Amino acid sequence: MRPEVTGAVGRLAGKVALVTGGGRGIGAGIARRLAAEGAAVAITYGASAAGAAAVVAGIEAAGGAALAVAADLADAAALQAAFEAAHQRFGRLDILVNNAGMGVAAPIDEARLEDFDACVAVNLRAVFVGIQEAVRRMGPGGRIVTIGSVNGDRISFQGGAVYAATKAAVAGLTRGAARDLGARGITVNCVQPGPIDTDMNPADGPWSAPARAATALGRFGEAADVDAMVAFLCSDEAAFITGATLDVDGGYNA
Repeated sequence: MRPEVTGAVGRLAGKVALVTGGGRGIGAGIARRLAAEGAAVAITYGASAAGAAAVVAGIEAAGGAALAVAADLADAAALQAAFEAAHQRFGRLDILVNNAGMGVAAPIDEARLEDFDACVAVNLRAVFVGIQEAVRRMGPGGRIVTIGSVNGDRISFQGGAVYAATKAAVAGLTRGAARDLGARGITVNCVQPGPIDTDMNPADGPWSAPARAATALGRFGEAADVDAMVAFLCSDEAAFITGATLDVDGGYNA
């Protein structure tokens, strides 16, 4: 079960985190989990204003500190402004979770160029911009975690080429950034979820049967499975883990 969201207690006490796409799904779970571990949390959101407000209200009701900032992650200036807003509110940044993402489902010969560009802008360019903005504010001990996808390694359905390409690129960006930032004491890792039961990918949805069958455990995971891994990677316990791509997938990639 997910730990209760409380104030500044736990292994992330005194830390400040920014989670992109924290108003719904996996991102909302990550934001709540980091707050439960003691971090002050800023989240960005796009269309999910009500969800973001609910996440902030829940954290604050439990004695934590949170901030929601609207930002179109396809707009680099908007993302940069979100980092500045978080820094102005909390005065520091220790953790970045690049969670926000989008999908494009179309056979490679039918995918539109504008959809390709949009997917790259959110899934890859925003991660690049986020890492740059984070390291300008981070000191030694900083943690950067990007939510990739097992589809970056294995695409088991038709129509996922563009999405898979961006997630494979994120894993490569993670390894390169880890090399660049290691001497500064900042770790950079990628978490690759498999089939996770969310409103965007429900366990009873139209694509759920083949996704479930592709796992070794024969079931979907929960958002809490992902946020537990993220919280670990953001903690001191994971200080010697960097440049890693870690699957939370029920054996999808086994």
